[in-house]
Amino acid sequence: MKIVRVAFIVLFTHFSILSAWSQPAVMPGDYPDPSVTKVGNTYWASATTSNWFPAYSLLKSTDLVNWQTVGNIFTKVPDWADYYFWAPEITEEKGKIYVYYTAHKKGGNLCVAVASADRPEGPYRDHGPLVGQPDGSIDGFPMRDENGQLYLIWKEDGNSVRQPTPIWAQPMNEERTALTGEKKELFRNDTPWENNLVEGVAMVKHGGYFYAIYAGAGCCGTGCTYATGVARAKSLLGPWEKYAQNPVLTDEGSWRCPGHGTAIEKDGKFYFLYHAYDKESNIYTGRQGVLKEFTFTEDGWIKFLPETAVLANAKPVPATITDSFTGKTLSDQWQWSIFQQPTFRVRKGALNLTAQPTKFGSAVAQRTLTGDYTVTTTVNRKRSTGQAGLAAIGDDDNALGISTDGRELTVWKMQKGEKAVLSTQPLPAGKAVHLQLLAKDGHRFSFGYSTDGKTYQSLTPQPVDGAYLPPWDRAIRVGVTASGTPGQRAVFEDFVMKTGQP
Repeated sequence: MKIVRVAFIVLFTHFSILSAWSQPAVMPGDYPDPSVTKVGNTYWASATTSNWFPAYSLLKSTDLVNWQTVGNIFTKVPDWADYYFWAPEITEEKGKIYVYYTAHKKGGNLCVAVASADRPEGPYRDHGPLVGQPDGSIDGFPMRDENGQLYLIWKEDGNSVRQPTPIWAQPMNEERTALTGEKKELFRNDTPWENNLVEGVAMVKHGGYFYAIYAGAGCCGTGCTYATGVARAKSLLGPWEKYAQNPVLTDEGSWRCPGHGTAIEKDGKFYFLYHAYDKESNIYTGRQGVLKEFTFTEDGWIKFLPETAVLANAKPVPATITDSFTGKTLSDQWQWSIFQQPTFRVRKGALNLTAQPTKFGSAVAQRTLTGDYTVTTTVNRKRSTGQAGLAAIGDDDNALGISTDGRELTVWKMQKGEKAVLSTQPLPAGKAVHLQLLAKDGHRFSFGYSTDGKTYQSLTPQPVDGAYLPPWDRAIRVGVTASGTPGQRAVFEDFVMKTGQP
């Protein structure tokens, strides 16, 4: 039985019993639409990366709770696509791994495509789009009907043009390279709580029923209204019946806007991994993975339990995350804009990042895990020829940071593609300078510097508001930048992120 969506390692401390009010994320940070499958004794997971690249982080776990990033599904953009890498559904059947994913087609709209591999680590071979309707097609999920026929389930993205959002099913060949036969609508958004859409359908078969666990209403941003519902049918093609007590999962405890998850069975118990916003760090940390146990009721529906005991096995995330650039390339935790491929080299304990003249330059960045954190980086002034920086990044047009050309320090702000200098200060002589970024509540940023790596001087008497940074479907990343003329570079000797207040 295929089921769940997860990633990374756990953020909070151990509890013998964890209620919804103290429930930690099993996927701290920005991992929307997570998906998982089991291969042997190991679970493999992925999640939406949208316009961050490489596409679809690949993670593994032995317990559904503690996760290790081990690679990415795509390190090269598929030839047919350009951006919006959403909702990967990773599955295994007969020793083959398949990933059904959504991406934007060049010159077209959103499509559901598929890639495959002989092992979960990859490499993955892309087979291109399976379906791309004029209004867009997203959230693919494979399911076999009661006769063993393989189907693709997906959502027609009608809400993007103010139309209804049918959930479709259509036969698919065993090679997973093409749809066959005719598509049939299973259900659509037709109840008040679903508002303008239903999406993110994940199916499981149990006790003679097909169950569709799905999301409704608005997924993202400060005004999100996401919730989770359940529908069931005796036959895959219906008729489908929605649960009268929907939505079955709504805002609770420290989490809001729960949805787009998958179910998985482990040791005879059933779990649902879905994304939700933490009420404190909210959109700035992003949609995080939350795990809940559920059961099937006597009357044939799904009931979520108030406690998920397996979370007691979660290991806390390290208080400090450090990269000293001792390898031969960047670790799999680093990402960059899909629209601006950086050129870099990791050598002799340093990251050499080639400068770019546009906007705030080239950048590589990492997810943030909490609303409060401190990030520092050491810039090698002698080897750097361009402007080296440290920044909080929403996307290519929205960022906030500090940089230096070796002689002067600059705190800057880019909003909607327009860059403004907030302050400048001469930099004392020395071989290295340590840049510092402090975040509070996810969006209030302060910047400083040090010449000894111990005592930092503030460059921002008042925090700068970065509430404008994250796009509607993404969260803030923090990373290093290099700006200047082509051929110049910035050299960084480390990157350190400490979670919590300084």
